Amino acid sequence: MSNDRLLSFLGLCKRAGRLISGAETVTKAVKEGKAKLVLYASDVSGNSLKGVVRAAQDCGVPAREIARTKEELSFALGKHCGIVCTTDDGFAQKILDLIN
Repeated sequence: MSNDRLLSFLGLCKRAGRLISGAETVTKAVKEGKAKLVLYASDVSGNSLKGVVRAAQDCGVPAREIARTKEELSFALGKHCGIVCTTDDGFAQKILDLIN
């Protein structure tokens, strides 16, 4: 059940304007200090992921794989994506709680 709760919560984040999606825009947000937590689908390609994860590590932003596919994530958010980040500390903490 927590799977559904995570995707629903990510949808809430998006509607609140606190979710950024796409490898390039997420990397930019990380480098600008806006990203609080980076999440990526289990089937994201290594090439897409490498730059994002490196930027997150360099900037001290947690990056977590979620046990969801790009298709599941895209369906929940209403747009094609496999990598997202939240720009809100409260949302980031709640997402970490849902993942763990």
